[in-house]
Amino acid sequence: MTDAEWAVVRDAMPVPAWLEGRGGQPESYCHRQLVDAVRYLVAGGIAWRAVPADFPAWDRVYAFFRRWRDKGLVAEFHDRLRDRVRKAAGRDPEPTAGIIDAQSVKGAASVPATSRGFDGGKKVNGRKRHIVVDTLGLLLVVMVTAASVTDREAGRTLLERLRERHWRISLVWADGGYTGRLVDLARDALRIALTVVRRTDDATGFVVLPKRWLVERTFAWLMHSRRLARDYETRTDTSEAMIRWSMSMVMSRRLARRAR
Repeated sequence: MTDAEWAVVRDAMPVPAWLEGRGGQPESYCHRQLVDAVRYLVAGGIAWRAVPADFPAWDRVYAFFRRWRDKGLVAEFHDRLRDRVRKAAGRDPEPTAGIIDAQSVKGAASVPATSRGFDGGKKVNGRKRHIVVDTLGLLLVVMVTAASVTDREAGRTLLERLRERHWRISLVWADGGYTGRLVDLARDALRIALTVVRRTDDATGFVVLPKRWLVERTFAWLMHSRRLARDYETRTDTSEAMIRWSMSMVMSRRLARRAR
């Protein structure tokens, strides 16, 4: 990270318990080095044991990553950055509309059989990433499942999580994979208008569809991180943490450019 980007990241990081007098042992490594090491791993797609010697020892970096994943600190850090990006764009921190979609990716040999499947439509053996983004393309909710899980099945849980975390959401755009009972459930139980943006029958080739292109652009941002080119993680919550780290890099760089 540049100094300008570190200033943005440092202000958004959760405060360690020992600094607030809530107990715990002070960390022996600089937070900037640890964050840089995790970002390097996510961007470069390397293995944990291949972390260069310029960073702290790989097991210390992984311990930092694991602690942030298990305690929900990476989600807190990501959400703070997202709120700042929305404010910088002149938006309210709490969104009122979103776009939902899913992406199937191949699973590496390290992905266990219990959390992988085959997506018959995309012909992909691996996992599926279900996300909801706001109208700026920023991540709101993410859930990783086996690729065999349909969009409708995962959509119910994903929308429930969305309602819990973002109470002002009232409208979500989706593609044809989210039709059926999910539309009625979202309206009656969650008070969310799930609007399906369909492709016209006379359209041929690639067509940019209103609102749906926003979530496709977010998937393109994620693909800039080589660690996300396929799913290498044993646990699905680790995959979700990797996605949040990738999006945090997108947002911190954007805020650093605005600061300059």
